[in-house]
Amino acid sequence: MASSFGAAQVLVASNRGPVSYAVADDGSLRSRRGGGGLVSGLSAIGPESGALWVCSALSDGDREAVRRGVGEDGVRMLDVPADVHADAYNGIANSVLWFVHHMLYQTPLEPVFDAEFRRQWASYETYNRAFAEALAEEAAEGAAVLVQDYHLTLVPGMLRELRPDLRIGHFSHTPWAPPEYFAMLPDDIARQVLRGMLGADRLGFLTRRWADAFTACCERFAGGLGDTRVGVHGLGADADFLRARSHEADVDERMAALKEEIGEGRRTIVRVDRTELSKNIVRGLLAYRQLLDDRPEWRERVVHVAFAYPSRQDLAVYRDYTAEVQRLAEEINEQYGTPGWRPVVLHVKDDFARSLAAYRLADVALVNPIRDGMNLVAKEVPVVSDTGCALVLSREAGAHEELGEDAITVNPYDVVQTAEALHEALSMRPEDRTERSKRLVAAATALPPARWFLDQLEALRG
Repeated sequence: MASSFGAAQVLVASNRGPVSYAVADDGSLRSRRGGGGLVSGLSAIGPESGALWVCSALSDGDREAVRRGVGEDGVRMLDVPADVHADAYNGIANSVLWFVHHMLYQTPLEPVFDAEFRRQWASYETYNRAFAEALAEEAAEGAAVLVQDYHLTLVPGMLRELRPDLRIGHFSHTPWAPPEYFAMLPDDIARQVLRGMLGADRLGFLTRRWADAFTACCERFAGGLGDTRVGVHGLGADADFLRARSHEADVDERMAALKEEIGEGRRTIVRVDRTELSKNIVRGLLAYRQLLDDRPEWRERVVHVAFAYPSRQDLAVYRDYTAEVQRLAEEINEQYGTPGWRPVVLHVKDDFARSLAAYRLADVALVNPIRDGMNLVAKEVPVVSDTGCALVLSREAGAHEELGEDAITVNPYDVVQTAEALHEALSMRPEDRTERSKRLVAAATALPPARWFLDQLEALRG
């Protein structure tokens, strides 16, 4: 039996991998490396560790790379049929599980668990099985496997059946729904998700709140946790990388351009988000408009620098949301703007260097999600801000558990309260802002990405 095992001692499984491919005009394949906590973590354990990343082919270029046998050492890309992936990823993971955990359904109309849902759920099972089989094939005897996120909730249970010798972990990067909301799922599906997760030896969550919600769901729907352990690992900002990257030449160029747009001597309220429904960008803009209404002394003295980068634009509800963000920003500019002052500087084209430039210029960071697993922007802005910044932070962000003491806390639905919090942040004495900012940075960098990954690996092996 042992001879049929693979060679990988540490395996990571995630929908998106560390590399992507595009077909060039001449037919050749171009590869592009990604970043993030998992990449940092795998780098930290070193190339001699026998690590393997199992991920999905997401694009035509990725699928072509798999067909041609092109790949990178340490990465196995799965060519799941495009229609199966679309059903599993958009139909179930992003349109059902993500909505449940973020509690975002408009319940008079949705969800509707009909025959089409069941058809898509079968694709989600197929997709998860493809990962479980690949991991079973590649893992050395007794290897450690770290499965990532809501796309792959069934993998631990499926893998446990195939390879009972493995140490299996799963990490959730989103919130976890409380039992009352999780109960919206069809009974058999809710049990299947929990049984899948409980196939792991250990489950990781970003905050104690999400871990407790999962435990409560298990007690209500699955008879408890069984032998599965639960832990909390609050992913922190990568301070060394961010500080170095934010002082490169392209960031300096973006800073000069942003300063032009902002104007001389003005304060800045900065937000950087993807246009995900949970990020609450529209209410953030409404709160800024309320600030200009309630506190006219800030007119022409402050600019809201809002970066809203399109996300999941293949889903109509996201396209509509992005359009509403743009419409409202234009409305505020038309209502309050003067020849020398544009109240909202909105950018919707993704530009990491420009995001870092905005971080450096931030007097106030606005992070007001309806519900968020962590929210790294809340941790990154204080680290990068040149003069220290005040943080207006939703109590529904996972980051609030660590940063709440030194942030100005808001109810994300309360536009009037958020406007008052923005005023408080803008009015904060420089010495208070500096002291708070130092404490925010210490909390935000307590568990940098490499350490975050290694802590999970050590806990799984322990």
